[in-house]
Amino acid sequence: MLPAVTMPSEAARGLAAISSLPVELPAGRLVHGNEGSDDLPALWVSEAPATAQLWADLRRAHQHSGLWPLLLDSLHGDDRRPWDDGELWPADASHPSDFDPEQLLAEWWSQHTEINEDDNLSARERLAVTAPYGRQWPGLAAAAPAQRDLGAHADQCAAELLAGNPRLRLGLVATARPSDAITVAGWQGAVNYTNDTAELSAVLRSWKKRFGAIVIGAGFAELYLSIAAPPTTIEQAVNVAAEHFAFCPDNIWQGHSPNLTTYAERLVDTPLWSFWWD
Repeated sequence: MLPAVTMPSEAARGLAAISSLPVELPAGRLVHGNEGSDDLPALWVSEAPATAQLWADLRRAHQHSGLWPLLLDSLHGDDRRPWDDGELWPADASHPSDFDPEQLLAEWWSQHTEINEDDNLSARERLAVTAPYGRQWPGLAAAAPAQRDLGAHADQCAAELLAGNPRLRLGLVATARPSDAITVAGWQGAVNYTNDTAELSAVLRSWKKRFGAIVIGAGFAELYLSIAAPPTTIEQAVNVAAEHFAFCPDNIWQGHSPNLTTYAERLVDTPLWSFWWD
């Protein structure tokens, strides 16, 4: 079994396990990060779109292969970015275990709720966005009881993603933890908010424990998680919404929800979370 997060050289060795997978893969190739070394592949990427069955087969094989499957979307209008042109920086990330997820979320919350003179919203309007909490960080949301088997639910969510976008390709990342896949691959989708993807993976580890969150896909600036233990009441969901705002404020700022409460209504019993960073 590979370590939870592999260093680049270890990831290269881990990707060598592709040749011994018990699953027949479509044509694909190793993609290297922008560090410029051909010895540091970030992940393996298929040429053709993935299938739900292939994703599920690889998910089940992950325990023995150490290769986690991701459904890969690209920048709209440029299918090469980020997966084909190596717009990835795996060597730049630190380790998710270096961070405390609650501390990260609290710090991000403080940054995103800060009121300044250059804001397009008034102080009152800005505080209304994060009501009922205002600028007060509410702390981590309580864990929710698991409603579904994590693996089977991830398979179902992957199938739903592919049904909505059949052009999604397949990626394989050498990591034992699905939460760490975006860090090992050097994904930079949230670079406008953090240039260390390991910070995101630290939060994803916490969400795995509390909500059964499994990383199933990523785009140029999108992230998709299956959620086996979503909040079941609006009270729980509002606290989870605060975490979402801290993690990815564009989900609210650039989305269709004017405040946390409205956004939280969409989280109740929701089996899949998606994020988008501007």
